[in-house]
Amino acid sequence: MNVLIIGSGAREHAIAWKLSQSEYCDKIFVAPGNAGTSEFHTNASINIHDFEEVAKFATDFNIMMMVVGPENSLVEGIHDYFQEKEYLRHILIVGPKKAGAMLEGSKDFCKAFFQKYNIPTARYQTFTEETFAKACDYLKGHTYPVVLKADGLAAGKGVIIAQDYDEAFDALDAMLRNKRFGNASSKVVIEEYLHGIEVSVFILTDGKEYVLLPEAKDYKRIGEGDTGLNTGGMGAISPVPFVDDAFMAKVKERVIEPTLQGMQADNLGYTGFLFIGLMNVNGDPYVIEYNVRLGDPETEAILPRIKSDLFELFKALHDHTLGSYQLEIDPRTATTVFLVSGGYPEGFEKGKEITGIENVPQDVMVFHAGTKMVGDKLVNSGGRVIAVTALGDTMEEALAKANAAAEAITWQDRNYRRDIGFDLRGMHA
Repeated sequence: MNVLIIGSGAREHAIAWKLSQSEYCDKIFVAPGNAGTSEFHTNASINIHDFEEVAKFATDFNIMMMVVGPENSLVEGIHDYFQEKEYLRHILIVGPKKAGAMLEGSKDFCKAFFQKYNIPTARYQTFTEETFAKACDYLKGHTYPVVLKADGLAAGKGVIIAQDYDEAFDALDAMLRNKRFGNASSKVVIEEYLHGIEVSVFILTDGKEYVLLPEAKDYKRIGEGDTGLNTGGMGAISPVPFVDDAFMAKVKERVIEPTLQGMQADNLGYTGFLFIGLMNVNGDPYVIEYNVRLGDPETEAILPRIKSDLFELFKALHDHTLGSYQLEIDPRTATTVFLVSGGYPEGFEKGKEITGIENVPQDVMVFHAGTKMVGDKLVNSGGRVIAVTALGDTMEEALAKANAAAEAITWQDRNYRRDIGFDLRGMHA
């Protein structure tokens, strides 16, 4: 069976790598892909936002399954487009329709969903430019720090944690009045700041049944010790030591089950991954956000731990047999370290030659993101460039292998964090 993966990051490279281990996959195409995906798979130079063009490619190359990596395509309605066309309906799509994708596409929609189905989350209110004065009054009476979130998709940059009223006012003004994130900040969600430790929980669901995937913890800040600007993610760890059976039982009962009940009641027609961003507050799970696809870099840490055939898992999604599916998980720890361009997440230079990948040990996985081939040279073409993932019997062993691999790969001004997992050392489930 031929598979089309939509996206160009390390997440999509990891999905292609995992699917290629299945005897059921014939050809794997990645659109638009990167230098890593082109090595063992076929990149498709198509405009992934032009659904007609994607559909033509799918027809021409006999695609039977499409896995959608990035949230934008889902929020834009790529699944709906394929469902509406009779000649495309046979294609199995991993990723929700537009209605379900709004759980990520609108923070306000998502928070209202939490409230409606009694899913634990931070207290909040939503404001628009018309209610700017009310928002200011709300902030004056709020405890600090406080969190301000652009309602729509803002490439992971739409969240600001303000330490005092002046900071909060400036952020609110930039979002609502100056349209810092365009239409994405035409509404702003203001919510209480939760004190705790974050964890990402992932399920694959058809809206009724689900399979729980390995959890992970990612590291967003550019600087060691979790300092500096937010990024798309500098690394990840799976499993997470504090996520024990008791915590997961609470997550299932208080979060996953009411979420699925809500999906059915609201007729969201959900088929795909749900990424549940949680805060562990004194042993209790609170939902920070939903994402309607796998995380990046978390995917690069969790897929190497899944021993089961990923294609068979996707088939179970569409056959509605997830409830009886037994996922086999590697008990070892996976650690992912992201190599990024110097200057990222602000300005950085592209086109720098990357060397040293051939020196990475065979048992360490190298997933490409912002890379491309120029002639016979591999160069950086984005901010986040390469993710390396290693497995180990302990987190320390896995980290030592991942960091050694990261050190072996180099280009001018490349950067990576050497302290991924720093806050988990010494913890036990």
